[in-house]
Amino acid sequence: MKECCDMKGFLSFLVLKLISKKSMSGEEIREEIKARKGSRPSPGTVYPVLKSLSENGFIEEIKSSGKVKKYRITKKGRKEIKNATKKFCMIFYDLKDEFKSCGC
Repeated sequence: MKECCDMKGFLSFLVLKLISKKSMSGEEIREEIKARKGSRPSPGTVYPVLKSLSENGFIEEIKSSGKVKKYRITKKGRKEIKNATKKFCMIFYDLKDEFKSCGC
């Protein structure tokens, strides 16, 4: 049975938001999500999102030392995250009182 509020709908937004703050590897993204959510998503969850964001031109791979791939946001990605953040705020603005009541 599918969960009502699974994370997949917001994962691309979250990954793009994280990369907009600093260049990150897939593993760093997984660890950051673990720190925020309490559980680390599998590579099979995060890497397809990175591939999709890259294919859509929102992020690009950068050279780094060793075998670790890091990603940075592109100009198109910055525009997208700005628009997505506005949309996110518009969608959830009416929940601000609920956020306050749970200590957010």
